[in-house]
Amino acid sequence: MSSWVDAYAATILNGLALGSVLFLIAIGLSLVFGTMDVMNLAHGTVSLIGAYVGVAMYDTTPSTGMFVLAVAFAAIVGFAAGCLLAAMTSPVRNHLRQALLTLGMALVGAELIREVFGAQVQSVPAPGFLSGTVAIFGNPYPIYRIAMIVAGAVIALVLYVVLERTRAGAIVRATVADRAMVEAIGIRTKLVLALVFGCGAALAAVGGLLAAPILGAQAGLDDQILLLALVIVVIGGLGSLRGALLGALVVGQVQTLGVILTGDFAPFLLFTALATVLLLKPQGLMPARTGVHA
Repeated sequence: MSSWVDAYAATILNGLALGSVLFLIAIGLSLVFGTMDVMNLAHGTVSLIGAYVGVAMYDTTPSTGMFVLAVAFAAIVGFAAGCLLAAMTSPVRNHLRQALLTLGMALVGAELIREVFGAQVQSVPAPGFLSGTVAIFGNPYPIYRIAMIVAGAVIALVLYVVLERTRAGAIVRATVADRAMVEAIGIRTKLVLALVFGCGAALAAVGGLLAAPILGAQAGLDDQILLLALVIVVIGGLGSLRGALLGALVVGQVQTLGVILTGDFAPFLLFTALATVLLLKPQGLMPARTGVHA
């Protein structure tokens, strides 16, 4: 009985760690679609760029300074990519055309990554100060995965405060609710939306970097990440911070527990959960009522 509890406790923690990094990626996609009404299929590629920032900047075990620098650089690159995508999609109102445009950008970006880094799987080490283990139920467990759980919780709290308790968050919500009114008081809504797009992409790139020690970096991973992010957004509810967090935790648990319980059938279990949510609550478990909400 004790060994069974130990094994599943580790699996549940793995699910929380995976859900935490997926949350960082999915919340950007959810906020961009919820605020700008843009279907961004290049989101997975932006996340993969973050993972390859780790490949490029880490040697064997990165120092604390190098880890912080890599996170900052991934955020800058992601923000720049988001602003570029915002400028390209701003004139396009049709969702199908947006999807085709961003899909084309994703394919170009993925091919450039393949040319620079190759198609082989590359492992990314955890930073040195987080590379050890800690005893949980008498068994060693990676400190890095625990750090990812804490990081996900902290970033979720920061996003909640920014979106719900600051003037910047009020401007974003107002822009979503009534763009013409916000323009009338002298705020450039195009700039607001571009900044939201950039911040969402920056979160995706940082999420990809933080996920790299868990998921690795390889060609094709961007498609898997995009698919999981879309599932999270649908399960949680479009434009909802709490929905994205809940959806990410659900997907993380289904992915990790599903591998143990069903083996190769784990993907079917994930889409069974998705179908169940769509059947019972088509708007998601915690949809935003208007625009961006926690």
